[in-house]
This record gives sequence, structure tokens and C-alpha cells, in this order.
Amino acid sequence: MFSQNPFAEVSASIPSALLQWFVVIMVVLVVAGTMFDVVHKKSARYFSESMRRSREAGTKQVSGGEVVSLAIQTAVSEVLTSSEFCHPNRRIAHLLTMYGLVIHLLATAVLVFGYPAMANAGIWPLLWHLGALGVCVGGYWFWFFIRVDVAAEGNSPFRVMRADLFILSLLASSTLALVWSAVQAAGTSVGSYIFFSLYLIATAVLFGGVPWSKFAHMFFKPAAALQKHVAEASGARDNLPPPADQPEQFGLGIKRELPRHY
Repeated sequence: MFSQNPFAEVSASIPSALLQWFVVIMVVLVVAGTMFDVVHKKSARYFSESMRRSREAGTKQVSGGEVVSLAIQTAVSEVLTSSEFCHPNRRIAHLLTMYGLVIHLLATAVLVFGYPAMANAGIWPLLWHLGALGVCVGGYWFWFFIRVDVAAEGNSPFRVMRADLFILSLLASSTLALVWSAVQAAGTSVGSYIFFSLYLIATAVLFGGVPWSKFAHMFFKPAAALQKHVAEASGARDNLPPPADQPEQFGLGIKRELPRHY
């Protein structure tokens, strides 16, 4: 199962070109959905206004080299290691899900475009399965044990809201991918095509539901983190009040008295 290309067998009845076009359409849906989300929620305007306020409130100019350095630090800290998560379990679950998704998507693209009809595709089938497994481990761990409304508020883990579309469709796609591969390896042809169809449907919901899910947050969060670091480097405090030892309020014309203790 783990060493066989799951797309090789279906290529006998479904042209490889159709699967390749399916992957291309999913990419287009992600791009279009993200752009729609930016326009609909006015995210670009928000970032632009926030950057303008930070420049006006800043006490020094941040050079291009500093911005590049901050971008690298943000990529390593906020993206690659998810340092913004203080709780270790939440951080581990997030990393498992994130890296599992990246590996699974990369392996899918390689298998569909590079080995569409070859059962033996080197290490890529193993990576495809391990990626889906990583998503399932991290995603189900988060869903049943780490979510705030479940762990802290005591709500049922089966309580579903529209904001859960991303994680649920992601878990459905990854779970059905593994089930489809297992059923196919067992030699059940009818069951294989049923679960393959369900896998495609769940994947289409995952990538087609970007405007209604939190999928686009994967792109917004690093941008917001970088903007925060640039604002801090410029000396701007953004929306925060000044420290107690700095009574002048930036840009608002308000003076604060130092605290007095008796």
C-alpha cells in the first residue's frame, strides 16, 4: 500500500489528463478564492492602512535589507516552526498538520504529473501516504482534544460551525485518501472507485471552499506577522498605548501622567 502509486490503477479507466486538469483546477480555485477573500474582506486595504499608520508612528526608517532580514526571520519562526503557538501540544498538532499537508500536496502533484500510470514511483507514494497520515494525526488531535471550545469550554467535539469547513474538509480529504488507497490495495475494485470519488469530492470542497473557510489564513498570517515585526523595528507601537514611562501618546495629542504610588 505505502509503496504503490495509488493513481496508477485508476489511470487504466480514467485518462491521466483528466486528473492533471483536476489538479490545475484546484490550484486555480485556491488562487481565485484567496483573491475573492482579499477583496470581500478588504484585507489588502487593511494591511495598507495598518502599514501607513505604522510608518507615521515609527521613529526610524526600516531599510530594505532589514525588511528582507525580518521576512527571513518571520518565515523561520512564524511559518516553519510555528513559534506563535505557546502551548506545545497545539504547536505539535499544527506542525504535523501543516507539514503533512505540504508533503501530501507535493507528492500528489509529482505522482499525477510525473508518474501518472506507474505503480512504482520511488519514494513519492510513501511520502503521499505519510503526508496524509500526518494531517490525520495532527488534525484529529486538534479537533477532539485541543480546540478551545472543546478543551476549555467543554463543548462537544461534534459541534460544527461554518468556520470549521477548512479543517473538516482537510481531514475528510486526507482520511478518504488513505481509505481509498487501502481499499485499492485490498483488491476491491468497486469500493476503490467509490472512495476515490469521495476523495475527489472532499478535495474539491477543500480547495473550492476557500472563500468560506480559513484556508486563506495560511497566506494572511505570515503577512500579518511580517508587518508586525516591521512596525516594531520602526519603533511604532501600532494600536497599543505607550508604555507607562512614556507619558506622551503617539499621534493622538494626549498626555498621560506617570503612575503615582503612595
